[in-house]
Amino acid sequence: MSENTTRISALAGATAVVAVLAGCVPTASANRPVGFDGVQSATIQLEAVGSFVSPEEGGYETAGRGSGFIITPDGLAVTNNHVVTGAGTLKVWRGGDTSNELSAKVLGSSECLDLAVVQLEKGDYPFMDWRKDEIETALDVYAAGFPLGDPTFTETRGIVSKAQTSGETPWASIDGVIEHDARIRGGNSGGPLIDSEGALVGVNYAGNDELDYNFAIHRDAVLDVIGDLVDGKDVLSLGINGEALVDEEGAGLGIWVNSVKSGSVADKAGVEPGDLLTRMEGVSLAVDGTMTEYCDVLRTHGQDATISVELYRPAEDAYFRGQFNGDAITAVPVVGGGSDEPVSGEYTTVTDDSGAISLEVPTSWSQVDGAAVTDVNGTTWQSVSAAPDLAGYQGTWTTPGVSIYASQAAATMAPDASADLVAADLASQGCVSTGREPFDDGMHSGVWEIFTGCGGTATYVVVGAQDYAGTYSIIMAAQAIADADFDAVDRVLGSFYASY
Repeated sequence: MSENTTRISALAGATAVVAVLAGCVPTASANRPVGFDGVQSATIQLEAVGSFVSPEEGGYETAGRGSGFIITPDGLAVTNNHVVTGAGTLKVWRGGDTSNELSAKVLGSSECLDLAVVQLEKGDYPFMDWRKDEIETALDVYAAGFPLGDPTFTETRGIVSKAQTSGETPWASIDGVIEHDARIRGGNSGGPLIDSEGALVGVNYAGNDELDYNFAIHRDAVLDVIGDLVDGKDVLSLGINGEALVDEEGAGLGIWVNSVKSGSVADKAGVEPGDLLTRMEGVSLAVDGTMTEYCDVLRTHGQDATISVELYRPAEDAYFRGQFNGDAITAVPVVGGGSDEPVSGEYTTVTDDSGAISLEVPTSWSQVDGAAVTDVNGTTWQSVSAAPDLAGYQGTWTTPGVSIYASQAAATMAPDASADLVAADLASQGCVSTGREPFDDGMHSGVWEIFTGCGGTATYVVVGAQDYAGTYSIIMAAQAIADADFDAVDRVLGSFYASY
């Protein structure tokens, strides 16, 4: 029997295939799946060495360890995405034998499914096969691996408490998950969940010591994508090792990028470790502290589609906008002022009455008007204004606030003409222009202008622009009084968006 036939048998896990091939499988033990007593020999420990950026610790080089398991005699192995993605080097030890270090190459991965397939260096390996029978509640299972980074192999016993549940976590969004009570710890990530015969039931990826629950990626969810991963095709992946971030009150901030896979879609777009992805395709990310929204956008559009992205880069205290599989991210123009404080959760998304326009404003700007307006030329614009006091913002120079206008009917209007609809009479009110400059925020291009000394102390910002596709024109008008207002205007500049 050919090597490829053996490989297909190990991957498919289908009873019919195994039965047909049973007569031609070589008698050498390395070409038969191990039983329960041989699980240790087919379980691996991986050490990923590389540069990562933590939201708490900043940049650092680390050597983190996780688990995995071999699924073919030629050394294909499964582990978690969060164990290996972004690593500069991978070291592997099999069965707890630290005297024999192996090298490995990542073939394919998925941050949404938290799966990765690696190829070990050439050899003849003991391997594991997938359980053929149904996976039912109360099935006896065992979690194998190397918890806490210890090279000592361990197994814990439990039962399946839920045979099928959802798996929304800060680092994954999986439809097919097994909940079980075979205790797992940090370092067990990527290790096998097996039945009493040593057959694979799932891939361990999450646990909670306090609540005593443990999760494994269901066998069927793995088999659905493993062929692509083996072929080097990433699945539901842009190439990040990320996690959802929330503030002290539990409000979602975005997806923190711990590391980026070289050559991936995210890498080519200009995403860097330490970035915070805040929105994709106009959808706010990590709203409930999970990867759900991020992965739903990928499921809706596909990882090869052109997908708009907005992010905050704490290292530069700057906002960026651009596209995956499109225009690389570009720094959003900054008004000025600002602070060294990290991005705050004290912002909320507001929309106009039609739902076409969205932007992020301070939660204190709680008065919102989303009614459409008509300009002096009779053109209708969708519109949303927000301020702590709308009357004060619209009628005086003493209250901060912002207005966004968008119109498909005005799509062909030149950006200068759009800006003039707001800026034309500011000079007559004592505002001094610093000069009109080109504007590009990664999604729109046009002009912008800053006016100072309005009413003596206020700064007024005007943007006139079109989206890259030329489908609509957009105007931003914002008023800032204190330093904190400049931060708010910068946040608006990095978040306003229209969807038609």
